[in-house]
Amino acid sequence: MKISREQVEHIAELAKLALTDEELEIYADQLSAILDYVDELSQLDTSAIPPTASVLPLSNVLRPDEARPSLPTEVALANAPDAAENQFRVAAVLDEGQ
Repeated sequence: MKISREQVEHIAELAKLALTDEELEIYADQLSAILDYVDELSQLDTSAIPPTASVLPLSNVLRPDEARPSLPTEVALANAPDAAENQFRVAAVLDEGQ
């Protein structure tokens, strides 16, 4: 499938890309080759292949969720530049109206 220069210009505009005339020609050829390859792949018979989200086996490498003692508040706040009422105190990020 041949992509026209005008189609590449349109895609570049949508992506907010400023392309030179040389780049437009290069990308038209590259995008055309990609679409030709996709067309070639779409002709393969994949009816015997089950749908899959990943080709690799999934396994979680998480430790068991077990309750255990946490860091004491005094230790956690020991190096804080500013703390109040057992909490880190930071400057406001949002305006009052938000």
